[in-house]
Amino acid sequence: MSGAASLIGAVVFVAGIGVVAQLLADRLQVPSVAFLLVAGILVGPQGFGFVDPAQFGQAGLQAIVGLSVGLIVFEGAFHLTAERVREASREALGLVTVGAFVSLAGTAIAVRFVFATSWPVAVLVGSLLVATGPTVITPIMAVVPVRERVAAALETEGIINDVVAAILAVATFEFVVADGASPLVVVEAFLARLLVGVVVGVLVGGAVALLPRYVSLSEDNAGQNARLVVLTAALVAYAVGSSLLSEAGIAAAAVAGVVLGNADIPHEADVAEFKGGITVFVLSFVFVVLAALLSFSDLRALGLGGVVVVVAVVAVIRPLGVALSTIGGSMSVRERVFVGVMGPRGIIPASVATLFAIELRPTNPQAATVLVGTVFLVIFATVIFQAGLARHIAQGLDILPTQTLVVGAGRVGTELADRFEARGEEVTLIDTDQAAVERVRADGYRVVHGDATDASTLESADADRAGVVVAATADDDVNLLVAQLATTRFDVDTVVARANNPDNVEAFRDLDVETISAGFAVADAIDDAIERPALSHWLADAGKTGDVLEVELQNESLADQSVDTLTDALPEGCLVAMVSAGGEDRVPDGDFVVSHGDHLTLVCETNTAMQSARRVLRGD
Repeated sequence: MSGAASLIGAVVFVAGIGVVAQLLADRLQVPSVAFLLVAGILVGPQGFGFVDPAQFGQAGLQAIVGLSVGLIVFEGAFHLTAERVREASREALGLVTVGAFVSLAGTAIAVRFVFATSWPVAVLVGSLLVATGPTVITPIMAVVPVRERVAAALETEGIINDVVAAILAVATFEFVVADGASPLVVVEAFLARLLVGVVVGVLVGGAVALLPRYVSLSEDNAGQNARLVVLTAALVAYAVGSSLLSEAGIAAAAVAGVVLGNADIPHEADVAEFKGGITVFVLSFVFVVLAALLSFSDLRALGLGGVVVVVAVVAVIRPLGVALSTIGGSMSVRERVFVGVMGPRGIIPASVATLFAIELRPTNPQAATVLVGTVFLVIFATVIFQAGLARHIAQGLDILPTQTLVVGAGRVGTELADRFEARGEEVTLIDTDQAAVERVRADGYRVVHGDATDASTLESADADRAGVVVAATADDDVNLLVAQLATTRFDVDTVVARANNPDNVEAFRDLDVETISAGFAVADAIDDAIERPALSHWLADAGKTGDVLEVELQNESLADQSVDTLTDALPEGCLVAMVSAGGEDRVPDGDFVVSHGDHLTLVCETNTAMQSARRVLRGD
């Protein structure tokens, strides 16, 4: 077989293995990185020998990995919106500063004294292991639905620390290979690459964001053209940054992603979906190739010392860094413990360590062994154990919030989902129609494809932790069966069913299910529009401006306080309109004293105020 044909065969085989690993991981709801690493080892020279990364050549491998990392970082940064960062601004800031420093210093100290290596090599390993990365965090968050503030903190940390780790590692590597160089070389190299990356990223991202104002995209292919322009922007940012300074391209791609993700670009949903698909494919390919490069001799050479370093990184350094960086934030103690446990490493340390080891091995084989062996041991341990057990850990810590389950992804179901999401609640939809599932999933909702009258489908949608189940299909028989399962099998507190035929209302009520008759609901809405027009119009806009919120008072510090005192603790724009307790509803005055467990009905002017009020009253 010719060299070109052999190379093409290797590329196709690796891509196919990567896609299979992704599909398997998606089916088992386990982060795909674990399967990709195992697949790479099995097909590589250390396994069955189907793929030899040497076929790509050192320069070719560096180019492939570099461009792939640029796309992956761009993809993660594209979703790093200002609103998302604000969800966990205090914790995210701590994780990318204090947490990153503790990780760097702690890992370097462990490597230095366990392996008796030089400080520059120890700092190089520590620099790489600062990175957690969106390639491993995002899949975990997809299958472990923790509160938004926890997910936002972990994903923000992953995106920013990926960039910081890559640039810092390159700067440190220059110090390692330059005998007698001053430590200032590291600082200068880091700042230079960061500055170049920021400037290039802002220029490229800003230019693409402004492009639609001056250049009209073809109306027939506007969505496709927008996708191609954004993808090209990611590649251009990386290429220009890397051409100016090595590894500055990673920072440039990340900054360009942040700029475009926060800009009002046309067809943003189409762009995000397309870009996500490209990233999944690229990630699959690169992880398999890098894992195929791994040598078991490097891992064996570390011996017991490798296990000691892994335990130190996972069980001591990461929890310590998280504990220090989240002091004074809004996370509960259990959520902080979860974040401390979740520190999986991904594509950045794997790719950069592999490339550095190739360069180091001829002149400093011991340093190359320590570098690649330690990095891959930590990757294996954190990906397989932390990522693989993430859901069980979250369940054990009892930090998975209750969710609202909506059966039926039609107009009624999606409108309800929009309103619940606007209130900051977690929503999962279920539908049997594949087209409806894909449509709603493209809008960013978690959707389960299946028949909700089957208990196994409800189980896969986590009905066991649902606080509310809404049966909102156009079929009353389906709604009745869903309501019955939710009430009897899953013991859901609140079950609401849509009755399309008024004659079926009594059958629903016999199950003690809150029932909404479609015909009566329309009549009520018309009556409200006539008799209470101001209130009707305000409620019609609920989710855009503000809303009415009912929440149980669980914050012990606010129990046995007057309504005036309670109102002072609430965000501005929230009013306590009613207090429900013991089957009685009261419109309270300022002196009325609320108790733990009372249900408070609030009127809030904005969604932000409503979400903050919910957290205050729950004591989150």
